[in-house]
Amino acid sequence: MKESIEKAKILIESLPYIRAFYNKTVVIKYGGHAMVDEELKKNFALDIILMKYIGINPVIVHGGGPQINKVLGRMQIKPSYVEGMRVTDTETMDVVEMVLVGKVNKEIVGLINHHGGKAVGLSGRDGDLIRARKMTIQKSQAKDAPPELIDLGRVGEVTKVNPDILQTIQVQDFIPVIAPVGVGEDNFSYNINADLVAGAVAGHLKAAKLILLTDVAGVLDKDSRLVGSLSSQEADELLASGAIAGGMIPKVKCCQSALIAGVAKTHILDGRVEHAILLEMFTHEGVGTEIVL
Repeated sequence: MKESIEKAKILIESLPYIRAFYNKTVVIKYGGHAMVDEELKKNFALDIILMKYIGINPVIVHGGGPQINKVLGRMQIKPSYVEGMRVTDTETMDVVEMVLVGKVNKEIVGLINHHGGKAVGLSGRDGDLIRARKMTIQKSQAKDAPPELIDLGRVGEVTKVNPDILQTIQVQDFIPVIAPVGVGEDNFSYNINADLVAGAVAGHLKAAKLILLTDVAGVLDKDSRLVGSLSSQEADELLASGAIAGGMIPKVKCCQSALIAGVAKTHILDGRVEHAILLEMFTHEGVGTEIVL
């Protein structure tokens, strides 16, 4: 009986959060170890289904870098990166689109449907969902020399999100699962960082939350301690000090951009923690790092 009462208390604790997020949109970037470990994959699917059943509208944007590299390896194509971005020539883009849209996306959709949800897979081409332009990056050279412009090939950045198809799907109680491939004015497909797509989608939908799943506990300070909550200005200070470095930089900047675009709160969570999404959304303590304006 005591154990049952404790379960009831957990449900009561979650009630204010269920009420607060009822009929609201939550965009989740799904990636890292949570996409590989079978138990975590199952837990993720169940978390998403639960959110939908209690009246929250989850929108999933997924990555798939390891899966792309696996196929490239079989084709004896060596992946190349510049400042964390995959150099994507035409042949590599064909593989990216095939793996992200044709394989990974369908596996996630199938997983959710298998466990009792209703999911639909999309790429940026579907319903003209994600418009993109070619991305170039600048690399500093000698002190007095102009920066070098680096051509990443078919790597893009989001210029526009057309939410109509997402809203149509949500009205029919389906869960959208988006592969981060956009389409340019030239009608070419572009490979886009999944964090950037998730942030752009969240901003255009004015989501209540943007959640990025990763393989670390969250944002750490200069003493390697987890920062539970920080403002965008405090994030700038940690970026300037070098405490936020490496792959965490684009994630934090993605959260800041989403906040400016109208997202209420953003979170960076450890996807290796079971039910991390539910712990963040429906408990007082939460997990990971919350970034707000």
